[in-house]
Amino acid sequence: MYLTATTQFGLEEVLAEELSQLGATIDHVGSRAVEFTGDKKLLYNTILWSRTAMRLLRPFADFYARDERALYDEVYRIDWSRYIAAGQTFAITAVVNKSSFEHSLYVAQLTKDAIVDQFRERTGERPSIDTKNPDIRIHLRMLENDVILSLDAAGDSLHRRGYRRGTNEAPLNEVLAAGLVLLSGWDRKSPLLDPLCGSATILTEAGLLAQRIAPGLFHQGKFGFENWPDFDAALWQQVREEAAAQRLEEPQAYLAGSDLDPKVIRDAAANIEAAGLDECIRLSVRDVRDAQPPQGQASGLIITNPPYGERIGEEAQMSALYKTIGDALKTNFQGYEAFVFTGNLEAAKSIGLKVSRRIPLFNGPIDCRLLKYELYRGSRRPPVAGWRADRLG
Repeated sequence: MYLTATTQFGLEEVLAEELSQLGATIDHVGSRAVEFTGDKKLLYNTILWSRTAMRLLRPFADFYARDERALYDEVYRIDWSRYIAAGQTFAITAVVNKSSFEHSLYVAQLTKDAIVDQFRERTGERPSIDTKNPDIRIHLRMLENDVILSLDAAGDSLHRRGYRRGTNEAPLNEVLAAGLVLLSGWDRKSPLLDPLCGSATILTEAGLLAQRIAPGLFHQGKFGFENWPDFDAALWQQVREEAAAQRLEEPQAYLAGSDLDPKVIRDAAANIEAAGLDECIRLSVRDVRDAQPPQGQASGLIITNPPYGERIGEEAQMSALYKTIGDALKTNFQGYEAFVFTGNLEAAKSIGLKVSRRIPLFNGPIDCRLLKYELYRGSRRPPVAGWRADRLG
C-alpha cells in the first residue's frame, strides 16, 4: 500500500524517523510530506502512533488536467462506487499550486460535480456533501496541472488529539509541540521543564511520549478509514488493544511547567487531566524569573514557547521578557540545555546567550526558529525548595 503523510515544514525528517520505527519503507521525503509503503496494519498504527503527521493520505488516482473540461472528464472516468458507498457523505479538500487553475475552491467544486453526476447517472441518486464531518474525505492535490487524488485516512487533521480543554490566546498545535520535543533529542527520562507553559501542550506531548501513550487513542468518533470499503474492524481492534497495552503507568520523567497567570495554569491542568497525565506533570503559578530545576537534578532540558509580541508597541516589553528568560536560564539552569521556540528573533537577541543551533519552523503563518542554548555549568545558586509542594492537579 502506497501512502503519504503530511506534516509541518521542518518536521519532515522527524516524521520519516517515526514512520520507519513503525515499520514503514520510506520512499521519498519531500517538503511537508513523506511518501512510504506498508500494509494495512501500518496504516492503522500510523493513525494511532504518529505524533508529527497532520494527515495520512492513500493515493488512488493521478492524471494531467490541462483545463476545466479535462479535470471534469478525468474525475468522471474514475469508478467512484469503489470509494463512496450508497448513503455515505463525502467532501473534497483541494490544494492547488503553480497551476493554470487559480482557485482551490473551484477545483473542489468541479471535482464534486463530476462525482455527483456519475452517481446520478448510474444510480439515479446523488451522494450528499458534508464539509464538516464527511464519511469519506477526498484530498486533491494539483501541482502544475498534475493531479493526485487520495483518500484521507484520518478524515480530520491528526493534530486535533482530543485532549485539549482550555487554551491561551496563541496555543501551539499538538503536532508542532510534539515536533519540538522530538527535535530536542530528549531521552524521555531526563527532567523537562517549561517555565512559560501556557496551555501545557509541550509538556502534554512530552508526557504522552514518555508514558508510551498513542495520541490517536484520544480521538472521538470514527477515523476516515473506518468508512472505507476495505476496513478491517478486527485488525483495528487488535491494533488499538496493542497500543493501549504499551502505556506505562509509573511516571517516567520529571515534567514541570509554570506560568504567571493562575487561569492559564487552571486551563493547563484541565488539558493534562484530560490526557491522563495529572500524575506525571507538575504545574505551578510563578514568574519565569523564579523558575527552578528540581532538587538534585544537575542536568535536564527546558523547552518553551514565549509570546512573540505581535501587537504594535510591544517591542520593549518583549525585549524585557526575553532578557528575563535569559537571566533565569543563566542563573538557575547551568548544566541544562534550553530550547526556545519563537517567532520574534529580534527579541530573542535579548536572551543574551550564544545559540548553538537554529532550526527553521513555522507556527501557522509565522516564520519561527527553535533556538538551542547550552547552559554550561559554573557557580550555581541552589534550587529553591518547594517546587514539588505547589503542584496542581
